[in-house]
Amino acid sequence: MYKVVTKRFLNDAKTICLFEIEAPFIARHARAGQFVIFRLDEQGERVPVSVAGYDRQKGTVTVMVQAAGRTTRMLHTVEQGDYISDIAGPLGKATEMEGLKKVCVVGGGVGCAIAYPIAKEMHERGIEVTFIAGFRSADIVILKDELKEVSDKLIMCTDDGSYGRKGFTTLFLKQEIEANIDWKRPQFDRVIAIGPDIMMKFLADVTRPYGISTIISLDPIMVDGTGMCGCCRVIVGGETKFACVDGPDFDAHQVDFDSLIKRAAFYKEEQDEAAKHICRMTGGKRNG
Repeated sequence: MYKVVTKRFLNDAKTICLFEIEAPFIARHARAGQFVIFRLDEQGERVPVSVAGYDRQKGTVTVMVQAAGRTTRMLHTVEQGDYISDIAGPLGKATEMEGLKKVCVVGGGVGCAIAYPIAKEMHERGIEVTFIAGFRSADIVILKDELKEVSDKLIMCTDDGSYGRKGFTTLFLKQEIEANIDWKRPQFDRVIAIGPDIMMKFLADVTRPYGISTIISLDPIMVDGTGMCGCCRVIVGGETKFACVDGPDFDAHQVDFDSLIKRAAFYKEEQDEAAKHICRMTGGKRNG
């Protein structure tokens, strides 16, 4: 059993919640870019979530979870001091940072929670970080102060203009690239993008003409987290890869986004139906 030592919502809409969980082994070994898999109880499903932070001295790991499906909605009902059944990790490969001097990190929605620890570690290594954080509207904006602390330049934007600049992350990435463009040397050593699949697809289209290395973090359907089930397979460079062991980071210019997006929607009807179940933890219906 793993104790929840801290719980707090990160935005006004209360759609994303931070949990700090006692997990000493994971805290000792976790690195930015990796993930864990949790179960609420012995009958619960296995849900992968990215490591958003860790404290090696306290022995805790932090995750930031959006209430999207049945289990993540149930997790939001867990309170500080409660316990969850399992948390396994760290899993996946850490984000590679060696040799980088100037990067642009792009986060879309809850993707900012995944991108934050990556930007933080890069900033601590002395890498110059431009962070572009995009959200639909002001009520779901998260980590404003935290992102400012780890960025040499921070651009906050919303689709409707209710917070920060109005527009999509693709627009501001293109502007940043072209602001000081030098065809002999790209504006950034690397772009790291984390967010909805469609956002990452269009960001890859932005960087491709400039030859800028672009890395994305993928979270396809996943079960065991060891590569045995095959559920998290993605096509990269024409070859089948498994996000849980080969990733979650991949070269965006090599990812087959069409198949990725199609597979992500495969169980949408079942997920929507599952969200209407009667919660065994609270006895209430979880409709959102």
